[in-house]
Amino acid sequence: MQRLRRFLLILSLCVAAAIGATPIARAQTPDQWPQRPVRFIIPLGPGSGVDITARLLADKLSAKWGQPVVVENRPGGDAFLAITAVLNAHDDHVLLFAPASTFTAHSLLHDKLPYDPKELTPIARVTNTLIALGVPSDLNVSTVKELAARIKAEPGKLNYASVTGANDLLFAAWLKTEKLDMAKVPYKDAVQAINDLAEGRIHAFVGAYAIMRPRVQAGKVKVIALTNRQHAKALDDIPTASEAGYKSLEFDGLVGLLGARDFPKAVRDRIASDIRQVLSDPEVEAKLSATGQVVNPGTPAEFAAALDDQRMTVKQIGETLGIKPAQ
Repeated sequence: MQRLRRFLLILSLCVAAAIGATPIARAQTPDQWPQRPVRFIIPLGPGSGVDITARLLADKLSAKWGQPVVVENRPGGDAFLAITAVLNAHDDHVLLFAPASTFTAHSLLHDKLPYDPKELTPIARVTNTLIALGVPSDLNVSTVKELAARIKAEPGKLNYASVTGANDLLFAAWLKTEKLDMAKVPYKDAVQAINDLAEGRIHAFVGAYAIMRPRVQAGKVKVIALTNRQHAKALDDIPTASEAGYKSLEFDGLVGLLGARDFPKAVRDRIASDIRQVLSDPEVEAKLSATGQVVNPGTPAEFAAALDDQRMTVKQIGETLGIKPAQ
């Protein structure tokens, strides 16, 4: 009887372990994935460039995969809410769809992180968001040089905002390099910051062009430079920061998909391949280009290399600001 009880106990523990095993531990082969709805978790609110891209891709990939692809916005908490939601899910159907700038600067901004950066695995590079430096139209500033002169003429009287971490540090480093005094106004929501920019309550904003676009078209906001390394054909009249003479403002808006560390490599390759195929559609590329995205699909390895490059850039920005990364 005692042996029987012991056997039943061991059997029940094995069954419980099997039931409780994470989906990633029981991951399907690439041709079997996905077997249920896929979730894209975004660390920004609706209307952002990444949100627009994710929703367009979700529609196309849903038809391709035969499963719904749901986009969930988890803004706030400096992207911690979105990242921990993905990592805690332990599910190869829950992916982080994010601009790298939301997390590559975390080690400079926080002494302690609620997650291990090594737990995030690159799945696919998707686009480069056009990152813009915008000012209120009635500020009567048309170039970065003119903005710098205006700040210098009124030290401490003007203010700026930026929502994602790396963009924030980028502008702060530029101010320090140029010896300019400008106050920062914190925002959790980029839409609110853009509304205040349009009304002249803040005087500069660094963020995705897509979210500024409606205010630019309404004549309320003027974009004076793009931080991206390459000149944007879709916005040919706007110079890059380097073209404007300020290379210290150069930064690419890298966007991609990430998952938990044990995400199966074969499935990651499959997802990256499917995204490349979807983005090769001229109609899709035209829609993304119109909203300030440069189509730039890449494999997991290519995305990982791009992330390493951005982390190096962020480290250099930190050195300019005298900030050491958290250990």
